[in-house]
Amino acid sequence: MESQKIIFTATPGETLKNMLENFSFDTLFILCDTHTQKFALPEISKNISTQAQYITIEAGDTHKTLQTLVHVWNELSHKGASRKSLLINLGGGMVTDLGGFAAACFKRGIRFINIPTTLLGAVDAAVGGKTGINFNGLKNEIGAFRPADTVIVSTQFFRTLPQNELLSGYAEMLKHGLIDNPATYRSLLDFDLSMPDWEKLLPLLKESIQVKERIVAEDPFEKGIRKALNLGHTIGHAFESLSHKQETPIPHGFAVAWGLICELLLSHRYLKFPSETISELAAYIYRHYRAFPITCKDYETLHELMTHDKKNEAGYINFTLLQTIGKPVIDCHIDKEEIFVAFDLYRDLFKL
Repeated sequence: MESQKIIFTATPGETLKNMLENFSFDTLFILCDTHTQKFALPEISKNISTQAQYITIEAGDTHKTLQTLVHVWNELSHKGASRKSLLINLGGGMVTDLGGFAAACFKRGIRFINIPTTLLGAVDAAVGGKTGINFNGLKNEIGAFRPADTVIVSTQFFRTLPQNELLSGYAEMLKHGLIDNPATYRSLLDFDLSMPDWEKLLPLLKESIQVKERIVAEDPFEKGIRKALNLGHTIGHAFESLSHKQETPIPHGFAVAWGLICELLLSHRYLKFPSETISELAAYIYRHYRAFPITCKDYETLHELMTHDKKNEAGYINFTLLQTIGKPVIDCHIDKEEIFVAFDLYRDLFKL
């Protein structure tokens, strides 16, 4: 898989303008959602001298569907896109996931640039080459590995984000800190999320993205160590899918935050991960994210959702666990009864 260029900038519009001067393309398309059309597109469009055509989709992960994907393909086709066209995905993870998949398939692949407008999109979806859509109520069930040619990252877009969006992205940064090293993890716990200093956030974000870059470079197609990036996601995705079934969708990063606690509890039982670290993180998570309310009646549904996880092998639910901070252990097969114990401990920890 090709590597992708990542640019960190305080002036994303000007950066894109300079970049397009060195790109070869015949037509330019910009994909955004109804939120980024209003809040981010003006900053980008005023810096583009090339005439661009715009495609707008509904905002929110509930619209990361086959129907939306077909709409994007129809728009590209009807507006004359060719194999030499360039697509700019301007938005959060939903836009870069779906737009990247649309580009990867259209005419067997056109080039695209990701400009993430959320912290979650910047630290997770826009980087690493995973693209896709939700299908049959399952997260990212259909997709492809295809990196953007370039990713432009700027905290300028994050200043208008609701607090929940900031928290959602920060959960992925906490995950990167856990799988990287104690110093990185500690610096993230020390950052004031209630009064974010954007200048201090940028180097933390850059460091977090570099954690993912190093792992992806070593294992681009998730055959080995890239599975470390799934810490918190096996149970987190089940929480997220359950919330959609209940028609009360939760942000992806919140689901990951709660999934991290459950999977660290499994890590303690299987690998002796320090309980003191779990307690400290649980207090931090509860202070900022509260807790996803589950009861024992939800256990079977959550387990069923986990059986569809893409990491599973030979009928086993496959987890990434931690021996200690910075020492992930991939391909951990955990049986149903132990997963239910983790749910019990999670509920006890958060007094649910």
